Amino acid sequence: MLFDADATSTTRRTLSATGRILRGLHLDGPLLALLGAVVAFGLFVLYSATGENLAQWISQLERLALAMAALVALAQVPPSWLRRISPLLYGIGVVLLIAVAVHGSVGNGAQRWLDLKVVRFQPSEIMKLAVPMMCAWYLHERPLPPSLRDVVVLLVIIVVPAALIAKQPDLGTALLVGSAGLLVLFLGGMSIWIILLGAGAIAAVVPVAWHFMHDYQRQRVLTFIDPSTDPLGAGYHSIQSQIAIGSGGLFGKGWMNGSQAQLEFLPERSTDFIFAVIGEELGLLGQAFLIGLYLAVIGRSLYLSAEAQNTYARLVCGSFALTFFVYAFVNTGMVSGILPVVGVPLPLVSYGGTAMVTLLASFGVMMSLVGHRKLVGA
Repeated sequence: MLFDADATSTTRRTLSATGRILRGLHLDGPLLALLGAVVAFGLFVLYSATGENLAQWISQLERLALAMAALVALAQVPPSWLRRISPLLYGIGVVLLIAVAVHGSVGNGAQRWLDLKVVRFQPSEIMKLAVPMMCAWYLHERPLPPSLRDVVVLLVIIVVPAALIAKQPDLGTALLVGSAGLLVLFLGGMSIWIILLGAGAIAAVVPVAWHFMHDYQRQRVLTFIDPSTDPLGAGYHSIQSQIAIGSGGLFGKGWMNGSQAQLEFLPERSTDFIFAVIGEELGLLGQAFLIGLYLAVIGRSLYLSAEAQNTYARLVCGSFALTFFVYAFVNTGMVSGILPVVGVPLPLVSYGGTAMVTLLASFGVMMSLVGHRKLVGA
C-alpha cells in the first residue's frame, strides 16, 4: 500500500510538472496529446503503406519533427503580433502565387512550385493559414454579423488566392483555401439570406466553371458519377480503393497483410489513398478509431475557440478547427467513393511534409491565441 501511495504521489508530481511546462510554453496538453495520437497512428499505418520502406518512414519522421518545431515556435508568438502580421502574410502569399504563375516550376503537368535553388516549395500552402487569418483580421474591429459590403470585400480576399491556385491547376488546395475563408464568414454570423444567395450564385456559375475546368478534372467528376465508365483509367483509383475498404471487413486482414496495398493494386497508397489501406488492413474498426481521434481533435479545437478572448482569436481558431474537419471529410469521402477524387491528403497520416507542417503550424497559432489569453491582452 505504501508503494502504491508513493507511486501515485510521484505520478501526480510528474503530471503537475508537465502541466506547468506546457502552460509555460502556451501549449494545450489535451490537444497536443490528441494530435500526438493521430500522428503515432499515422506512422504505424505508413510503415505498411510504404511497403516497409524504412527510409521513407524515417523521412516522414524528420518532417514531423520540423512540423512540431513549427507548432511550438508559433505557440510562443504573442496573439497581437499574429493579428498585426496577418495582412503582411496574406500579401506575401499573393505575391508568391503570382510569381508561381509567371516563373513557377512545372511538375506532373502542374505549375505549383517556386524553386529558390536552396528550397522548393508551394506558396499555396501559406494561403491555408493566411486567408482565414486575413479574413479574421478584417472582421476583428467590425460589427458582427458582417454587412453585405464586408461580405463582398471578404469574398474578394478569398477568391483572389483561390483563383490563382486553381489556375496552377490545384483544385483540391483551392477548395481548401476557399473553404477556410468562407468558414470565417460563417463563424462571423453571416446572414442566412446571404448564404442562400451565395449558394444560388455558385449553382449558376457551375456551367461556366465546367467550361474552364481541365480535361482531367472533368473526367474526375464524370468518373465519380459512374466509375465503371473507365475502370482502367480515371475510375481505377476509386474502384480499387472501394475494393480495398470492402475486403477489410470489420476487423481487417491484419497489419501489412492487405492484398490491394501490398500487391500495389491500390495507387498512391501512402499518400491520398492511405485511408483505404487502413480499411483493408485494420478494418472498419481501424477507420472508426482514426475518425474518433479526428473528432476529438476538432471538438477540443472548437472548445478552445469558444475560450478565446476576442473576435480575431475566435474566428481564426474556429476556422482552423473546421478546416481540419474539411480536410478529413474530403479525403475519407473521396476514398470511400462519396466525393470526387481531388488531391487532398489524409491529415497528419498521409506521407508528405508540406501539408503536415501547415496543419501543425495552424494548431500552433491556435494554441498561441488561446494560451496567452490569461497573460497578455490580445
